[in-house]
Amino acid sequence: MAETKKEGIASELITEETLENIQHVNNPVLDLPSIEKTYLKTVKSFHREGNTFFFSDSKACIEVKVVTDDIIRVRLAPIGVFLDDFSYAIVEQEHHPISYDLSEDEENYHVSTNNVRCSIRKQDFLVSFSDTNGKLMNSDYAPMHWEENVDFGGYYVYCTKTAFEDEVFFGCGDKASHLNLRGRRIVNWNSDTYSYAFNQEPLYKTIPFYLGVTGGDAYGIFFDNTFKTYFDFAAEHNDQTSFWSEGGELQYYYIDGPQLVDVVKRYHQITGTHDLPPLWAIGYHQCRWSYFPEANVRYIADQFRKREIPCDAIYLDIDYMDGYRCFTWNKKYFPDPKKMISDLAAHGFKTVVMIDPGIKVDENYWVFKEGQDNKYFCRRGDDYFMEGFVWPGRCQFPDYTNPKVRDWWGGLYKGLVEDGVAGFWNDM
Repeated sequence: MAETKKEGIASELITEETLENIQHVNNPVLDLPSIEKTYLKTVKSFHREGNTFFFSDSKACIEVKVVTDDIIRVRLAPIGVFLDDFSYAIVEQEHHPISYDLSEDEENYHVSTNNVRCSIRKQDFLVSFSDTNGKLMNSDYAPMHWEENVDFGGYYVYCTKTAFEDEVFFGCGDKASHLNLRGRRIVNWNSDTYSYAFNQEPLYKTIPFYLGVTGGDAYGIFFDNTFKTYFDFAAEHNDQTSFWSEGGELQYYYIDGPQLVDVVKRYHQITGTHDLPPLWAIGYHQCRWSYFPEANVRYIADQFRKREIPCDAIYLDIDYMDGYRCFTWNKKYFPDPKKMISDLAAHGFKTVVMIDPGIKVDENYWVFKEGQDNKYFCRRGDDYFMEGFVWPGRCQFPDYTNPKVRDWWGGLYKGLVEDGVAGFWNDM
């Protein structure tokens, strides 16, 4: 009886009007918006917070931040909400631009420093950069735009610039191509690409930073995004160059020149510099896959000295390891590595060894056990460990985004350093 009474009350509460607003499981949603590229529209408003300026078309928003007098950062928020201001690439240090201000005319807003002017066109949100003499160095061909990524969530984000007729492009790390990248499309997606061919993409190294030169003056663009990214240097359209990503934020830095070396120095202002290398590091190094056993290494070293060929370092590839387990020695091939390294040093050779990030899944392997016990390895979205097959077979990979993992990984080198190893070849 009680159940029947409850059902009656429920029926009375559900009116015809209520039923019309219920989305039944078996009925399709008819008013879903179509997925298409959406572009910034007309600038409707702006406000300022210190050295950061925000411009909105009433829904999307861009941020223009004066980092230094020569560096300006641009960020896009498709629905007006920016992601946390965080980057793995940018060093944490204070930058102090000397001078900056905002001015406005009938067509544009201008964010200006002592050296650079960033203009935002009111009509269509096109962003451009010019020098203090008014020379246009870089400009949007189309407004920044985005498209929903239905497979992984978030947005594809796009930026399309004008490619000037005389403009040439350099950078993006080591590429198996011509030095001038104009006419090429680059894919940034770290890949182990053994025996790659000319113009093959993607390769091992992915650096989303390029330099443009037009009219004899240079500038740089650093696209700070960790997702799979693409750069089109006037390949699809001769008058356009574009960069885009499959996710993350559209965030880039415009870096002023006018010389190429000026751009590179300023790029390192925000991304940091490495320690000064030792003198031997800039000498000739003998490296190939692969020198083993120990007798072969000693023979190669003896031949360099016998033939009076200058050489400062010899590299040991993965075959020095025990079953390709990092931070171990194959005692069959190298029964006394410390003595061998000492003998090589006595003849003027530094020893460099290979280290891979793939850690063999082996319950009896101390590195794997430490990583496993401390949950130091990368996990997938479904919380299983991310695994792949590398030289040792089934492997797991340290999560270097975790500071504790970085500290742990750094400590693993201690034994090799105590053996006399002078340098490390970080592979993959």
